[in-house]
Amino acid sequence: MTEQTEQDPSTRPEGLTGVLDAIATAVASARAMPMSSSVLVNRAELLDLVEQARDVLPTQLTRADQVLADASAARAEAQAGADEILARARRDAEELVSQEAVVVAARERAAALVAEAEETAERLQRDADDYCDRRLADFEIDLGKVLGQVQAGRAKLAGRLGGE
Repeated sequence: MTEQTEQDPSTRPEGLTGVLDAIATAVASARAMPMSSSVLVNRAELLDLVEQARDVLPTQLTRADQVLADASAARAEAQAGADEILARARRDAEELVSQEAVVVAARERAAALVAEAEETAERLQRDADDYCDRRLADFEIDLGKVLGQVQAGRAKLAGRLGGE
């Protein structure tokens, strides 16, 4: 069978899969040779289908390359976004740790200041109590002297009043 059959462009198979399906159909429907597993195929038809496959293949490869490039770009963009999020999270964590260290240091300093103020207050209270005690002791001594003078004065008066 060597007859050439030119396919109508509207009946041409679409895409590489369609062309391969058409080749498989042509081989499957070919007339079998008697007493053999060989078949007679239309050379022109098969060559036309192979040519169509060659025509479709660059288009399919271009599309596949574009899909891969798009996927690679999307992956790179997602990786850049993830890297940015990770960097921001690390900065935030460092800032929180830094702030926590400042807070801990401030609390420690505040506790030290409070302890120092309490010690100072206790010392001042002791000093004030001691001063008051000394002043009262001096006053007691002075009052004792005054009391002695008052008693002596009264005794003198009593002696004058009783000696009349």
